[in-house]
Amino acid sequence: MNELDVVGVRVEMPSNQPIVLLREVGGDRYLPIWIGPGEATAIAFAQQGMAPARPLTHDLFKDVLEAVGQELTEVRITDLREGVFYAELVFASGVEVSARPSDAIALALRTGTPIFGSDTVLDDAGIAIPDEQEDEVEKFREFLDQISPEDFGSSNQ
Repeated sequence: MNELDVVGVRVEMPSNQPIVLLREVGGDRYLPIWIGPGEATAIAFAQQGMAPARPLTHDLFKDVLEAVGQELTEVRITDLREGVFYAELVFASGVEVSARPSDAIALALRTGTPIFGSDTVLDDAGIAIPDEQEDEVEKFREFLDQISPEDFGSSNQ
């Protein structure tokens, strides 16, 4: 397992499909995962420290975990089968729960939980970006600084 940081979310054109981009900590691979607009909004909200007037599903899940005394210790992106990514939520009690990576990432950002990607997933879907291409990644980060969750067109209440 390799630790991953969330670079951010964006809308991929021309398909208008949101994507979350993860970066391998201490490595040069990036992991793009296509996600839904609701999850893109949830991830963007968490990254920007925005709190909606009413809790989103991931905020509610975090609150429930705290209320029942459960600690999320890590999120693992474990597999990629037929173009579909799989993840697991790992709790301090040892319980592991299957989850969509987008939901797992949104929850991890809210709880400060580390995210890991399996070697197999990074080998199969990771994109190595050499240092000379870092300026493209920097452009992506600048884009993320200018985008807001409302740009994803989701109206979660």
